[in-house]
Amino acid sequence: MTTLMTRWYALAALALCTLAVGLDGTVLSVALPTLAGDLGASTSDLQWFTTSYLLVLAAALLPAGMLGDRFGRKRFLLGALALFGLASAACAYASTTGQLIAARSVLGLASAVIMALMGAVVTVLFDERERPRALAVWVTANALGVPLGPLLGGWLLDHFHWGSVFLINLPLVVGGLIAVAAWVPESHGDRGRGADPAGILLVVAGLVAVTYGIIEAGERGWGDGRTRVLIASGVLSLILLAFWERRAATPLIDLALFRNRAFTGGTLFATIAGFAFFGLLFALPQLYQAVGGQDAFGTGLRLLPVIGGLVVGARIAGTLAGRLGARVVIAAGLALMAAGLFTGALTSAASSYGYVAFWITLTGIGLGFTMPSSMNAALGALTPERSGVGNGLIQALRQVGSAIGVAVLGMILNSGYREAVGTAGLPEPAADAVRDSAASGVAVAGQLGDPALLASVRAAFVSGMDLSLLVAGAVAAVGAVLALIVMPAHGTGSTPVVLAESEA
Repeated sequence: MTTLMTRWYALAALALCTLAVGLDGTVLSVALPTLAGDLGASTSDLQWFTTSYLLVLAAALLPAGMLGDRFGRKRFLLGALALFGLASAACAYASTTGQLIAARSVLGLASAVIMALMGAVVTVLFDERERPRALAVWVTANALGVPLGPLLGGWLLDHFHWGSVFLINLPLVVGGLIAVAAWVPESHGDRGRGADPAGILLVVAGLVAVTYGIIEAGERGWGDGRTRVLIASGVLSLILLAFWERRAATPLIDLALFRNRAFTGGTLFATIAGFAFFGLLFALPQLYQAVGGQDAFGTGLRLLPVIGGLVVGARIAGTLAGRLGARVVIAAGLALMAAGLFTGALTSAASSYGYVAFWITLTGIGLGFTMPSSMNAALGALTPERSGVGNGLIQALRQVGSAIGVAVLGMILNSGYREAVGTAGLPEPAADAVRDSAASGVAVAGQLGDPALLASVRAAFVSGMDLSLLVAGAVAAVGAVLALIVMPAHGTGSTPVVLAESEA
């Protein structure tokens, strides 16, 4: 029997692992300009540094959860952490763009295993009473990568070689390996369960195609032919997956889970929160850098109120959930997110940082209400035997929701910026550069010494951001209403469902 303190030590180990993954997701963004110069990376190469990671992550989440259930979650976590450390070192010492893309792909594989098995281990370690607090710690550790990535990355790039932004993972990996080995107990699912090769193939094909299509939509627009083919083929693969899983002897995904309102609702609202939150994170660094003139370090500092709000929100929500139930807490969280995002949509280029800090803190509080409570509802519906693959499914849907948030809200922001920015009288190459992005517009204005153009670029960016925040707020508001309809009326509704195939 795992003692109380040992469980929390184990959670600390999992938080270290999660922080390593969260840092890796954000620290790369501040290194991209340096990589373009030192490795001679093209724009396509820079995109693939991120895309290769995301595609492998999407492909591996569900198979990783299934393998962890079958062969041992602790064993796979230790292997994934070791692989994550080796891949981080390979990234740091890559001498060509191809080597870095390959190493980032391996990082995506290791991250998929870590993400898929984290929630499964938390489900096994903590009961329904303790799980909300544990999930709040986990979600906070994941979100800490948002400000810490630019903070650490900016400082390291100012003082060391660009490879140092990947080497910061190594102390976390070593600490995680020691802590997982010492405190995380081994756990298994149904070890006698057969594999589902067709299901694995369909889910990998579907998630990779949808994710890549969404990434391409963010770059090329939703009207691009290749984007439409990718998304359509991905959706078709996932539809075929649903038909196959109904007939498979040992399905990868038990579709009976979706008949459980807590699982379906928890997964849906965690995905909605991710959609709005990552769309916000797409805009904020550009607001601080292009409009406010901050460097990476200053940007990281100005993102800290989001994390502060998340911590406060998660703590309050943990107290309220036992009294009011997950339905009320999740609905309130999404309503707070909507209020913060709608307030943010009133931001102007002249707004003070105090105003921005207020509405991003409010949004963070809403996220702290929503995410741990949603994850607890969804994970509580999983049996210990299938918690690995079940959590992999939750994480896969969250990843797709986040990718859609960045693509859709990014497209709205960019469209609003291009329509509002003034390029009259500029030479065509300069006008194209200004329309390309706010960062390029600021650079052109600086080269030309044109304060009017600079003011136009900043005002146009904020106008586009306000439009994207309106859409994100509307999605969160709809989610708040749906939470009152979809979630069970009392408690978390997290009684584990009996798997359809186990009944048979």
